[in-house]
Amino acid sequence: MEKLPKFGIPIAIIGIALIIFIAKSTVTIASGEAGVLFETLGDGVVTDEPPLSEGFHLVAPWNKIFIYEVRQQEISEKMQVLSENGLEIRLDASVWFQPDYENLGLLHQQKGINYVSRILQPAIRSATRSVVGRYTPEQLYSSKRDVIQEEIFDETKEILDKQYVTLNEVLVRDITLPPTIKDAIERKLGQEQESLEYKFRIEKAQKEAERQRIEAKGKADANQILSASLTDKILRDKGIEATIKLSESPNAKIIVIGSGEDGLPVILGNQ
Repeated sequence: MEKLPKFGIPIAIIGIALIIFIAKSTVTIASGEAGVLFETLGDGVVTDEPPLSEGFHLVAPWNKIFIYEVRQQEISEKMQVLSENGLEIRLDASVWFQPDYENLGLLHQQKGINYVSRILQPAIRSATRSVVGRYTPEQLYSSKRDVIQEEIFDETKEILDKQYVTLNEVLVRDITLPPTIKDAIERKLGQEQESLEYKFRIEKAQKEAERQRIEAKGKADANQILSASLTDKILRDKGIEATIKLSESPNAKIIVIGSGEDGLPVILGNQ
């Protein structure tokens, strides 16, 4: 086996060192991620420049890159909180969030890679306890869920102000009450529904009775007006008109003029 030339060994060493240098000096940031540069021989975390974006980057081998996911993320929180009257309520919520891209360096410097457990989760739990504590179990179970969801979002967002975390949405998926309280609320709601239905039937019957009374009064008034306007002369004139029309018909008949009690003709015939 031939020995390597004297200059071959240094070249091999240089080549190996170069490969190691390049390997240590390159970083590829995946889609939806960003990198925070830490200059070991400089001022530490770089905060005055934008974070490293997706793609291939060359960095000094003595520096470090901390990768953060900058897409919208979700965490689920199951919390035990107390209502206004001290009853234990279980609330299941989802939180949509993402780090502030432009201030990613400050987030890393001040909060660290575990910012979710250090900042976001305590904020959402504190806001939830504060909001739920203002409502009774009945309100939580029925009509206030959307309001509670909005209030939790607002209070969490206020806590996260200047914390370099963007809160996108808080979704309350489920509110669980103690079984005895839930049963009592459902019975109460059922009774209220029955009461409303009974009240509706009574109001409907009252309106129908009022309608019939008004209709009867109208008919009575009409009959009274009609009776007052029908004099004996008008009745006789109407009778004469009817007699004339009847006499003009082709049916066989005998008309006796002036033989009725009221002076009207008497009509005899087989029709």
